[in-house]
Amino acid sequence: MPTIEHALDDAQDAAASFLNAEGRGAAHVVLGVAVTVGFALAATLFASRTIGPRPRPLHLADEDAPITERPRGPLSLILPAVFSVTTLSAVRVWNAPARPERTAAMGLWAAAQALNAVWIAMRPASRNLQIAAAMSSAGLAAAFAHEARKLDARAGKLAAPSGGSVHLANLVQGKSRHQEPTVH
Repeated sequence: MPTIEHALDDAQDAAASFLNAEGRGAAHVVLGVAVTVGFALAATLFASRTIGPRPRPLHLADEDAPITERPRGPLSLILPAVFSVTTLSAVRVWNAPARPERTAAMGLWAAAQALNAVWIAMRPASRNLQIAAAMSSAGLAAAFAHEARKLDARAGKLAAPSGGSVHLANLVQGKSRHQEPTVH
């Protein structure tokens, strides 16, 4: 019959596996969580404090307006989860063995968080700046996922967006329609 001690041991082992913390002390894991979550929150706070309301030009219809506003509605509930998965990936990288690759991956993660905050705060309105924002953010995210995968396969998979998740986000925001599979 399982005891409370066994259940706690199992939970602790599962948490250590989930955070890639096998062989790491509690202080190291807590510091990693504090650094990654703190940095992500600081970047989010910077961006949200910088964004002010911007009036929409009267001559634009809703679907023609540039996509530079903070998400509202259901998507605003999904985006924090996406960013927390990236942060979880960074915690797993933090807990990987100390190597230059870990430092590079954490640097890329911090750069991606900071760049995203800057782009959100700038709210680029021109098409070229929106493309630059998307490409630079995606490029840094891909570079982080690549470096993370070298250290921990699960961290790399967590950091890499999938086509399905992007499609789901577009469906929720109403920018894509559900399509039945094609038959060939």
